[in-house]
Amino acid sequence: MKARITVTLKNGVLDPQGKAIEHALSGLGFDGVGQVRQGKVFDIELNGTDKAKAEADLKAMCDRLLANTVIENYAVEIA
Repeated sequence: MKARITVTLKNGVLDPQGKAIEHALSGLGFDGVGQVRQGKVFDIELNGTDKAKAEADLKAMCDRLLANTVIENYAVEIA
């Protein structure tokens, strides 16, 4: 089973990397780019076929390691 976890900063949290990317895009001539927010993507392969257990395990992974839930949100997709 394959899963993708997307981690993004919560609204209202400053994103200096996103701001640097936004500035760099403007410097490269890409006009019309609004706010840029950066994040992380984790592709994880899991053994087993129990989708409910996989989702619970993935959420636990996010809560304990992959995301700082004070300042970040995450989304879990299972394929």
